[in-house]
Amino acid sequence: MAITSKTPAEQDLMRVAGRLTADVLDMIGQHVQPGISTNELDQICHDYIVESQQAIPAPLNYRGFPKSTCTSINHVVCHGIPSDKKLRNGDCVNIDITVIKDGFHGDSSRMFHVGKPNVQAQRTAQVAFDALWHGIDQALPGAHLGDIGHAIQKHIETHHCSVVREYCGHGIGRGFHEDPQVLHYGLPKSGIEIVPGMTFTIEPMVNAGKRHVRLMPDGWTVVTKDHSLSAQWEHTILITEDGNEVLTLGATERTA
Repeated sequence: MAITSKTPAEQDLMRVAGRLTADVLDMIGQHVQPGISTNELDQICHDYIVESQQAIPAPLNYRGFPKSTCTSINHVVCHGIPSDKKLRNGDCVNIDITVIKDGFHGDSSRMFHVGKPNVQAQRTAQVAFDALWHGIDQALPGAHLGDIGHAIQKHIETHHCSVVREYCGHGIGRGFHEDPQVLHYGLPKSGIEIVPGMTFTIEPMVNAGKRHVRLMPDGWTVVTKDHSLSAQWEHTILITEDGNEVLTLGATERTA
């Protein structure tokens, strides 16, 4: 396992990539309305990243992925491929954005509710959001990766949801996916020790039903086996000398 701590100069570049990633998610929210297709949302994000930010959408052609964003609706857990399918009132959709700027990646995702929110979707999304922040609170120098996973798992299961185990957070920097893997379940004080300069994502996937998932024939789209709703939130984190810095905070989060 080759884990690289980022230099101060690299950390500054990560901050820029993270801010741009958050800006895309801030921008796209107003467009998430009944009747728009995920292809249209993808194109809006693509154009914004390429033209306004002079940056690169990392997912496009990554290991053959055909689009610039991942859009995961309702029971889709992750890696949903944008299509001509139109969003409907009551849908929930996760939009996952990764921006490359000056050779460094920022990675974040958020849940959006379409039209009038579905009560169960709201609840599942809130559990996932709170689980993310429980994990972030444990991302401290001297702690262990297992502390993050344990805090996330405990919160999710306390709220009678389940945590997906097949997919996890990851190191990030010059590479889209670097070491280490950041599991969203585990035991306290297990796993590697967290040290300043590390950058990684935390991105718990939460199912309203059972945790089991299935990969669709397209080779990318992951769905819940029991067709229960799923939700996910993601941030990119920098470990500092005395805590952490969330590099992908949205505008409202930065002022909260």
